[in-house]
Amino acid sequence: MVIDKLSEINKYICLHPRFAKAIDYIVTSSFLNMEPGTVLVDGEDIKAIIMEGNCVPKEESLAGFECHNTYIDIQIIIKGKETVGWRARTSCVEPKGEYSEGKDVLFYADAPTLFFELQAGMFSIYFPEDVHAPMIGEGPIKKVVMKVRVK
Repeated sequence: MVIDKLSEINKYICLHPRFAKAIDYIVTSSFLNMEPGTVLVDGEDIKAIIMEGNCVPKEESLAGFECHNTYIDIQIIIKGKETVGWRARTSCVEPKGEYSEGKDVLFYADAPTLFFELQAGMFSIYFPEDVHAPMIGEGPIKKVVMKVRVK
């Protein structure tokens, strides 16, 4: 997992071969003015999901404590703030059902070992090893979830 200010995102291009294109899209886009929806940046290999809504109570978010196998998430906060729960996948022992290949998601009933807050102008990167529960809090939020295919 990575947490940083958006102004520092170029430092992370080296983490994955597709990050250069994804990060270029992030730094050249005006997400504040974009409507919610999905933009295919590089086919199914890189896509941007623009989301706008309200944060949710901790219990609601933890019901969707998730990780992914196919995509890395780069989550950028455009407006508002959120708290995120996190736990290393290797320490999770309570899967909730089976991995859904179609939705690229596996849920866990384990509790996060760490909570942190992200504000506008910050981003986080979640690799397949990172189980995360975002959108915890109160009030409106606008964020972008960049989905970057692992392989």
